[in-house]
Amino acid sequence: MRARGVTQQISLLTARRFLAIRHLLAPPRALPATPESVLAVVDRLGSLQFDPLEVAGRNHDLILQARIVGYHRALTDELLYGRRLLFEAYNKSLSLLPTRELPYYRITWQDGATGRAGQLVNEQAKLATKIIEEITSNGPRSSADFEREAAIDWWWGPTTAVRAVLEALSVSGRLGLARRKGNRRHYDLMERLFPPDLLAVQIPEREQRRHKLLSRYRAHGLLGANGSGELWPGTGAVAMRTELRRELLDRGEIFAIAVEGVRGERYVIGDELPLLAQAEREIAAEAGAEAGAQNAGTSPGCSFLAPLDPLLWDRGILGPLYGFDYRWEVYTPAAKRRWGYYVLPILFGDRLVGRIEPRIDRTAGIVRLLGLSWETGFDPIAAPGFVPAFAAALNAYLAFGAGEALLPPQDAGHRALFAEVASAVPVRRAEDATGPRTHALTPYAGASRPAPPPLPE
Repeated sequence: MRARGVTQQISLLTARRFLAIRHLLAPPRALPATPESVLAVVDRLGSLQFDPLEVAGRNHDLILQARIVGYHRALTDELLYGRRLLFEAYNKSLSLLPTRELPYYRITWQDGATGRAGQLVNEQAKLATKIIEEITSNGPRSSADFEREAAIDWWWGPTTAVRAVLEALSVSGRLGLARRKGNRRHYDLMERLFPPDLLAVQIPEREQRRHKLLSRYRAHGLLGANGSGELWPGTGAVAMRTELRRELLDRGEIFAIAVEGVRGERYVIGDELPLLAQAEREIAAEAGAEAGAQNAGTSPGCSFLAPLDPLLWDRGILGPLYGFDYRWEVYTPAAKRRWGYYVLPILFGDRLVGRIEPRIDRTAGIVRLLGLSWETGFDPIAAPGFVPAFAAALNAYLAFGAGEALLPPQDAGHRALFAEVASAVPVRRAEDATGPRTHALTPYAGASRPAPPPLPE
């Protein structure tokens, strides 16, 4: 063990390999499809950011799909709304968190009660009392169970008063999420959702703030001290974060790292130093092997990353670390988008090599690829091992989206690649993709043999 206070120097290659290993992406989809695997991912990353948009899958489902073979959303829903080993609360943003850590996030409710949410509850006291009484008497309720009130201004814009007050009561810790049905939220009293002894635990505010700061370092794995303001909500002002980070360093919960070509110190979770050593050994072994060889004779895997995957939280380091530029463009006007509405970065081994824009069409039983692009200098056909790895990722995503076939991008530049993968992935021609589900697939142009079973993970 190296001495605390001594900054360890690592190469870019080691940093990239370390992040792939600690994010459970080397190889991807290595965990079995069980609730315990979902908990293992949450334990490693600390929190999963929730977003309701589902054009390619919900964000937290996409995070889990990249790490769990055969993942399906019921695994997480059961942990949230059945066994209640996970719960929703605001961390970086609305996040899925381990229920055992609930006392460390009570400060989120305190901040809500003393902030805009608490102000709205006070302004709408009569309606808030009516909602609490209805839920107390009759169990979980959603906004649809109340008469529509006039629209009021709320965080995201004008919305019905009932919907806003329900959310404000939740943000303030008086109500919790009993279940989601689609994107409709059903709320219940906190004391009916979680054990009273857990709710009774009181942790000092400073310790809660320190835990929230640690959660950001747990999620990404190699954050620095600064970065976008979106990284730090709820962790205090800059001076407070500086003090809390020093405490985490003194306690050995994080260690300082200097990464080749990256400005400023980065911080690794103390328990993950063995993973950093593993990354260094792998890179050293590959440097002494033949060109293109991988450690232990394995080939790198391929995965599609969620737009809000913790690996992508610090957009500023993507350039120096991966030579990769990425922005989630769902809120960017269409005319100003560079890549597309809902685009997923493609990870190959420990490199970000391209972008894919999938759409799940459940009526037709297909996954449509609206866009696909590669980083300058990356040739998907020539890159050793990429075609089978890409085919495995496509098959995994098809299963995730319950699709029977894939509709590739229609531009000619991708035909050679999909002619290669069509022997392993069920690919449908555009003219066959307009109707409802069918089990009869027309071979993709260029495929020379029938499609075998999906590639093993």
